[in-house]
Amino acid sequence: MPLASPATSLSSQLLADLSKVVGEENLLHHRDELVVYECDGYVIEKNVPDVVVFPTERDQVVEIVKLCNKYDVPFVPRGAGTSLAGGTLAVGGGVMICMTRMKRILEINLRDRYAVVEPGVVNVWLTRALAGTGFHYAPDPSSQGACTIGGNLATNSGGPHTLKYGVTVNHVMGVEMVLPDGSVLEVGGLAEDGPGYDLTGLVVGNEGTFGIATKIIVNLTRDPEAGRTFLGVFETVDAATETVSGLIAAGIVPAALEMLDNLMIQAIEQAFGFGFPTDAGAVLIIEIDGLEAGLDREAHAIHEIVRQNGGTVKKSIPWRTRKEPEYVAIWKSRKSAFGAIGRLSPTFCTQDGVVPRTKLPHILRTITRIGEHYGLRIANVFHAGDGNIHPILLFDERDPEQVERVLLASHEILDECIACGGSVTGEHGIGVEKMSFMPKLFTPDDLAAMVAIRTVFNPEGRCSPEKMLPGGGGCLERKSPGHKASA
Repeated sequence: MPLASPATSLSSQLLADLSKVVGEENLLHHRDELVVYECDGYVIEKNVPDVVVFPTERDQVVEIVKLCNKYDVPFVPRGAGTSLAGGTLAVGGGVMICMTRMKRILEINLRDRYAVVEPGVVNVWLTRALAGTGFHYAPDPSSQGACTIGGNLATNSGGPHTLKYGVTVNHVMGVEMVLPDGSVLEVGGLAEDGPGYDLTGLVVGNEGTFGIATKIIVNLTRDPEAGRTFLGVFETVDAATETVSGLIAAGIVPAALEMLDNLMIQAIEQAFGFGFPTDAGAVLIIEIDGLEAGLDREAHAIHEIVRQNGGTVKKSIPWRTRKEPEYVAIWKSRKSAFGAIGRLSPTFCTQDGVVPRTKLPHILRTITRIGEHYGLRIANVFHAGDGNIHPILLFDERDPEQVERVLLASHEILDECIACGGSVTGEHGIGVEKMSFMPKLFTPDDLAAMVAIRTVFNPEGRCSPEKMLPGGGGCLERKSPGHKASA
């Protein structure tokens, strides 16, 4: 059956050719279907792609990319759309290649501690597949119930437990990817440390500007023998952040160390009723794991450090596995925090900055001041252990004046992260949102080198155009508040 007339600017011949590759059931091209893909988790910038295709195998990805080259059409890969920096925005329209139907776990090898997955595998699916084996996949972004491992690879995602276990790049052993010219490249592999340049490390975090991952080899981590999870309650944010520094200074390396401020506590408690004290200024979720023999000593030290900073440990959850009901409940509450924000605001913008741990009290005071200056409510829930902050700015995107204030406030927060010796992203990536900050973090020579590397993989710039790096490695003027890419 021939395709109906498209509501896009693409040629009917390209649509017909794409349909031959993936089948009509794996292709969307009508406006009412495409609007779902106008943005990812960064809702301030929007643009509707001309067509969305859903490959189910690598060879289809190859053929799709070759067709985009033949017709000189830009293309962008997309996973679950949980990106919070516009990383999957179809800036120039064109073809969106959605990888969510390449979702097989191809192999789990416990003897050699690795798994091979397709990019559309949802992070938590691998965790569930490993249940009872004595192993797990360590990177656990808060969106792990929705985000894909391919998307985690693209932005080098972190998560609460990466303080001890490392972020995505520390757990990816190899990648198969389709380059923007349609050829297939394999980097890394099953060897622990192959000779030559670390191309796997280079590929992780490329934000889709090098090509499209079609197979990923990840290493598996042995489950800890036991653990303890604590809920530390504090009257002030300052007291909680000072505790963070105190724990690390004492030589304790928690498996996770998360902080929530009062506004976030209220939202989560309304949603889940875990028992967070809604009158607290802040709470810390502190988790340690390892050999049972050493945990009581560390637990005692944690209680003492919390007390010295004016806090109390309200809950102490001992566990042998991560299936105990109270353990599941506290982490469900934390990892569903962004969803709970819907009880407070119709729209929110989540920022992702990094500061040295000792600067946490300063940056949180600054965030409060900026929120007051712009008349915005800002909630905070973040990976305190590694200084990765996630201020959540609450607003209504239907009001252009509020959008303007959110953008101005966001930029001031990120500028202050840089001034503190930090960065404008810890795990969300640069995407389209933060390109203007790159010249503030890197010299023109640094940026030119990055552009040169991108050009090796993506010489025509057709794959994920206008993402991550300012054109030519030079400065890019900040887009005016409220700017939206043309549809």
